[in-house]
Amino acid sequence: MIEPQLKASIRRQSVSISLAVAPFGVAFGVACTEAGLGLPEAMGFSLLVFTGGTQFAAVRVLADGGAAATALVTGLLLSLRSLAYGVVMAPALGSQPRWQRMLASQWMIDETMAVGSAQADPEAQRYGYLLTGALLYTTWNASTAAGALLSRAGDLVEKFGIDATIPAAFLALVWPRLLNPVQRWVVVGGAAISIALVPVAPAGVPIVAAAAAVFLARIGER
Repeated sequence: MIEPQLKASIRRQSVSISLAVAPFGVAFGVACTEAGLGLPEAMGFSLLVFTGGTQFAAVRVLADGGAAATALVTGLLLSLRSLAYGVVMAPALGSQPRWQRMLASQWMIDETMAVGSAQADPEAQRYGYLLTGALLYTTWNASTAAGALLSRAGDLVEKFGIDATIPAAFLALVWPRLLNPVQRWVVVGGAAISIALVPVAPAGVPIVAAAAAVFLARIGER
């Protein structure tokens, strides 16, 4: 049985995270429109894929003229981290029926794993994971729809600077990691690889190739 105080704390975490990602959902809806996707495609992307940063990367590939296959590979590479998240959350979700675990896996993203794994016991972990997943899924899809609809009025997008939230979102994700020397090697290496390949490689390939920078982590550890 989860104590009421702990439940309240988990709810506060879940709500605050859900509100924080709403602007990114709006930015994703805008990005979909800029990539030539209609409202049904944008909503399908968020309803069925629901991976946040991976969605941004895949849509960016399409917007730059990359092939759908390249966008798919990019998304798959970025989503590999969910395998590790599944291992971490397995003890908390393992008691659920298989069909419930299959549905819950749709919410296996950074934020849900962070809230769930931060709790001390499996019951609280499951509660944090599922509550955060439900709130985030609702907020992300609602804000995606809002962004896709809002982006049809181009003057509003430019007036309020909604288009600038996309690069700002990635910068916000990367910036805290720069405090770690190993992560700095990865960031600098990935940027160098991407910049070098942009003039000569097809759209989307520089993003995928930048993943090779993780091998520089060993250099940074020495």
